[in-house]
Amino acid sequence: MASRLSGGGGLVTYLLAAAVLVFVLAPLAVVVAVSFSTAPLAIFPPVGFTTSWYEEVLANDEFQSAFIVSVTLAVCSTITSFVLGMPAAYALNRWNVPGSRAIEAMLLSPFIMPILITGLALLQFMAMLKLRDAALGLFIGHVLVTLPYLVRTVTASLKQVDRSLEEAALTLGAPPWKVFTKVTVPQIVPGIAAGCLFCFMVSFDEFPLSFWLSNAETMPLPIFLQNSMTKVFDPSIAAISSLMILTAAAAVIGLEKLVGLRRAMSV
Repeated sequence: MASRLSGGGGLVTYLLAAAVLVFVLAPLAVVVAVSFSTAPLAIFPPVGFTTSWYEEVLANDEFQSAFIVSVTLAVCSTITSFVLGMPAAYALNRWNVPGSRAIEAMLLSPFIMPILITGLALLQFMAMLKLRDAALGLFIGHVLVTLPYLVRTVTASLKQVDRSLEEAALTLGAPPWKVFTKVTVPQIVPGIAAGCLFCFMVSFDEFPLSFWLSNAETMPLPIFLQNSMTKVFDPSIAAISSLMILTAAAAVIGLEKLVGLRRAMSV
């Protein structure tokens, strides 16, 4: 009787998971379908089949510029978050840092602060400093919101490290730097990869912060998409969205090829 109930519960769980998956993916499928429509407006169900909207978008100089800005910003934010977040997470986890809890809370505070308010505060702060470089402002803002993801995932990975392996390596005469690179880092690679993926995707898709800090010369892709929607709502909007989805999927596939998606997401 118990096995039957557990089997029924498992079936219900799978059905609920499938329902949630459909609920999440259905809007994305609609966007992709509309991007191939031959209709002059974005309507569903789509009419006919064409790739002309993609050709139009890819040939658009403004789209190319916005895409390059978003990718460059995401890559630079990810690298900077890694450079700053990796030693911060390690120090907070392994060293007796005075006020470590307060420092960790400060590093993770962007998780709980509304991004729209954060963007407005950064805009006012940069105006006080008379900092008019939009690219630099966007970079600082994106690092601010992506850094917590790297710190959080690396900290979680460090807590799962087998400390006995490190102690054994030290006992056998290995210097601390070698223990870190040869013993510790291989165990936390999935956490680092997951954190970098989160950083890249958060930066690439970031809208509220970019809304405040961008300008006409330095415009990330989400802002370009929003501006395009205010002019005309044709399938080219869906094509841009589909390309953003494709970029996100490529990042996930890249993570799977590098370290394995299940390992990275298990931290």
